Amino acid sequence: MTYDLVATLSPLLTAEASAEAYAAGSEPGDLEQAVWLRLLERLERDGPPPDPEGWLRKAVRAEARRSRRTTRREHPYGIEPADDTRPGPEQLAVTAARHRALREAVRRLPGRCPRLIEALLSPQDLTYREIAGELGISQGSLGPERSRCLGCLRRLLAPEVAAREARG
Repeated sequence: MTYDLVATLSPLLTAEASAEAYAAGSEPGDLEQAVWLRLLERLERDGPPPDPEGWLRKAVRAEARRSRRTTRREHPYGIEPADDTRPGPEQLAVTAARHRALREAVRRLPGRCPRLIEALLSPQDLTYREIAGELGISQGSLGPERSRCLGCLRRLLAPEVAAREARG
């Protein structure tokens, strides 16, 4: 009997939900699912309605009204909290601590290394030519000097950085 009722009401429900969905601000499929759920609840509680087609039309309109009320009350987030990729306060604090440790280590470097590394880390994104001019060295010696300074920096930071796990 339930199968016959579903087969009989299905085309009518599709047509009614399609007609009401746009004005309700919802999808026809969502209205259909809600009405099928109401029908199952009704069948379990009271049995089949005496006038299934009339009941279905009223149920579609009732679900459309419920959908309109819900749409009016709900306000979308500007950014979904779960999708927010901005760093949180903990991450900002950790990042700031890492930057402080790096800057302190750079200041402890020997010779021209502090000025060279500061120039490389500059937010102005200086070119090698600009860095060489600022430091008063040839552009060709900048690469080897940078390698030497980064090696010193690596040795200074090694005790502060946890050892990496073996790979493979």
